[in-house]
Amino acid sequence: MSEAIVIIGCFDTKAAAFSFLRNCLLARGEFVLTINTGVMETTVDFPIDYPAEEVAQRAGFSLAEIRRSRDRGRAIDSMGAGAAAIMAELVDSGRVKGAIGMGGGGGTFIALAAMQPIPFGVPKLCLSTMAANDLSRQVGTKDIVLMPSVVDVAGFNGMLAQLVEQAAVAVCAMTAIGQPARANQMGRIAVSMFGNTTPCVEQCIALLEGHGYEVIAFHANGVGGRTMESLIADGQFMAVLDITTTELADHLCGGICSAGPDRLLAAGRAGIPQVVVPGCLDMVNFGHPDSVPAPYRHRHLYSWAPNVTLMRTDAAENVVLGQQLAQKVNQASAAVTVVLPLRGVSQLDDEGHDFYRPDLDTSLFDAIRANLSDTVQLLELPAHINEKPFSAFLVNSLLALLKTH
Repeated sequence: MSEAIVIIGCFDTKAAAFSFLRNCLLARGEFVLTINTGVMETTVDFPIDYPAEEVAQRAGFSLAEIRRSRDRGRAIDSMGAGAAAIMAELVDSGRVKGAIGMGGGGGTFIALAAMQPIPFGVPKLCLSTMAANDLSRQVGTKDIVLMPSVVDVAGFNGMLAQLVEQAAVAVCAMTAIGQPARANQMGRIAVSMFGNTTPCVEQCIALLEGHGYEVIAFHANGVGGRTMESLIADGQFMAVLDITTTELADHLCGGICSAGPDRLLAAGRAGIPQVVVPGCLDMVNFGHPDSVPAPYRHRHLYSWAPNVTLMRTDAAENVVLGQQLAQKVNQASAAVTVVLPLRGVSQLDDEGHDFYRPDLDTSLFDAIRANLSDTVQLLELPAHINEKPFSAFLVNSLLALLKTH
């Protein structure tokens, strides 16, 4: 079967726009598949490969049920889930060359949900009235291009036609690049970083690149961690150097950089080697000082930037964090090495700096030691995380795993 550009949309209320979009794609020699996510009666002048009834059924409902409920939110969630299930099957069968959707609020949310199963690098474009809004939750970790429709996607007119044609040309151009755009002969390694671990990460990147690896860094600010986990799950990396696991602390304490409960699980599930460091587990990130939750305002706080307030983790939190880190890496199906920097886990956790508390680090390290499985290698170095000997030690540890993997 041929690869196709998949059109996702509500063909009931926007039939003319989607018919024009399909014709634009066909005119450029593309094979097209269509998924109808509109819940009302649909009459269009083109074949529908996946009708609305099938989309609803993939979400566990009949179309009649969704119509009877008259619940717009339920309809959006259900049709988005059903379209995503269809898309996942198309991806698994190698049929998705690219995807394009368009719509207002409801149509946008459905299209973005449907695009979630599509892996990194496969073009995804949504022409939307909502493109200027904050759609970070709906886009998630996916490389989706949002294109403002400027005018409402209602009826059909010359201004909308120009934008639809531009969107069609854009997605066709993106698919023309092919996969992969750039391949590294030896493979890619993911690394997590923060301002407080930048020296360590930069040194590791230089060393790994010297061995011929391509290293991709992710900012451990919540979105960065989720993106890294998603791309690991997509099979984009051969190994992970997880230096900055600070997002675990934010998830525990309600900070602004939480990457969710699945952080530190993807590499283990994917069966690829990983070296893990409790980097920046001495801190939780909040915004402006007045945004720090009331229960934490008496704690040891540090202004990293006008809009970033860091809170030093305490002994009880460090015990929990050590347990969580250990329990997550214990689940890995491939080799894991945990490395402890005994003289500090961040730039601020260094002698003479604000978060330097060896006693608190000891509570973290002891919890990791006590909870790690015998199958996980634990290494310790009497060095600070940002010292060059520690970076070299991390790289050598990862290279050793790669040799035996």
